[in-house]
Amino acid sequence: MTTLVPAENRSPRAATLWLIACAAVLVLQIVIEYWMGRTPICECGTIKLFEPNANGPGNSQHLADWYTPSHIIHGFLFYGLAHLTLRGKPLAAKLLLALVIESGWELLENSPVIIDRYRTATISLDYYGDSILNSAMDTVFMALGFFSPGVRQ
Repeated sequence: MTTLVPAENRSPRAATLWLIACAAVLVLQIVIEYWMGRTPICECGTIKLFEPNANGPGNSQHLADWYTPSHIIHGFLFYGLAHLTLRGKPLAAKLLLALVIESGWELLENSPVIIDRYRTATISLDYYGDSILNSAMDTVFMALGFFSPGVRQ
C-alpha cells in the first residue's frame, strides 16, 4: 500500500503539514463559495445522499448527484497528472495539487459569470449553481477517485 508520504519524509510533522494544507484548500473553497453568496445546502431545507432527478431543482444541491462520477474521474486524471509532474514527491503533495485544481474548478464553475452564461446558453433558466455542500462533496469525491486502488500501483 502506498503511504501519503515517502520513507525519507515520514516525520509526523511533515505528514501533518501536508494534510493540513490539503484540508485548508477544501476549507478555503467553502469560505470563498460562502463569500460568493452560494447557498450552504439545498433551499428545500433537506440533505439527501443522492438526488436522482438530473433535471430537477435538487440537482447539484445534495451530497451526490448524476455528476458525481465525473468528479471521481477527475480524481483518476489528476492522480495521473500529479504522478507525471511531481515524480519523487510525497503522495500528499500530489493530492494537494489535485485538490487545488478541483477546488479551482468548483470556484470557477459556481462563479456568477459561468452560471449566467450557462443559464443564457441552455434552457435551464432556473439553474443557480451548486450548493456549498454539493461543491465540497464534488471535491471529496475527486479525492476518492484520486485514492482509487485501480488508479495507483
